[in-house]
Amino acid sequence: MEKQNKFIGYVGTYTKGASEGIYSFTLDTNEGKISDVKVAAKLDNPTYLTISNDNKYLYAVAKKGDLGGVAAFSRTDQLTFVNQQLSEGAPPCHVSVDSQNRYLFTGNYHKGTIEAYTLQQENGSIAPNPSVAQHQGSGPDKRQEKPHAHYAAFTPDEKYVAAIDLGIDQLITYELNHGQLKEVSRLTVKPGSGPRHLVFHPSENIAYLMTEFSSEVLVLQYNPEDGSFAQLQAVSTIPADFTENNQGSAIHISADGKFVYAGNRGHNSIAVLKVNEENQQLSLVEYTPSEGDWPRDFVLDPTNQFIVGSNQESSNLVLFKRDGETGKLTLLNADITVPHAVCVKFLNY
Repeated sequence: MEKQNKFIGYVGTYTKGASEGIYSFTLDTNEGKISDVKVAAKLDNPTYLTISNDNKYLYAVAKKGDLGGVAAFSRTDQLTFVNQQLSEGAPPCHVSVDSQNRYLFTGNYHKGTIEAYTLQQENGSIAPNPSVAQHQGSGPDKRQEKPHAHYAAFTPDEKYVAAIDLGIDQLITYELNHGQLKEVSRLTVKPGSGPRHLVFHPSENIAYLMTEFSSEVLVLQYNPEDGSFAQLQAVSTIPADFTENNQGSAIHISADGKFVYAGNRGHNSIAVLKVNEENQQLSLVEYTPSEGDWPRDFVLDPTNQFIVGSNQESSNLVLFKRDGETGKLTLLNADITVPHAVCVKFLNY
């Protein structure tokens, strides 16, 4: 059987300037090239995307006038609109689905809410009337005047929903009982750090939390018995002598659990961090320039041999080759235009 070498990816964007919505592209891992960049679906501000495990459906943040919510697309050779659920106010900033495509979770930055939607099994559509958890509080930074939920997804065992709130410096864990969110635990991190996104180690009960304001990765111990988290370590993602504005963005981990990658908007880099195989704590390998302005997200391709990054303000995708032994990244191409690119996702292979 011939080894697959072509992989399809999708890009979520801000639909300002030339952007029209969701874009798709093809990565050829034999050639080390990205091609066939095109509009896959027209949608207003699909800033974050997620794809069902079976690749049948793509879900996106959606906006329509003064309404915000989520949209569902069925996926064959193209994306076909299924339905959307919108409500008054700003759209969410993060969306995820469970492994069986039963539930969809959103984190809403502006509203400070986590929402759990039920998905219809027959066509992937999003049911109305989600369970909503409203966060409360504030933080010491002027940008923490109220809750700002930034991430919501199942833990790997799918026993709990982990929700991160940048406005109140907390990771809140929920149970999902018959589609209803119920809080079970919360971890408060350093005041003013602005926690943003989370990624789990592939084989250990460890999670890595990216902070936006303090530009750190926090190493957390996850307890699957009660859904609680405990902090083990904090590692900076920027050089000590970098004093200009930086805002941490995305965080991802290699499939073998050996390297964590963290995005820096301002320093315009991806920090490469090595995972200690004994205790899963982190040490810096290097900073790789993002080859553009405001690196909002990036993704490891299905072979883990490449990383595709998105630079929001310079409207370009960047292709890096990844060394599996050292974790280091080598630039291949920074001239792939996608206007106001935000989120990058590959199909599951």
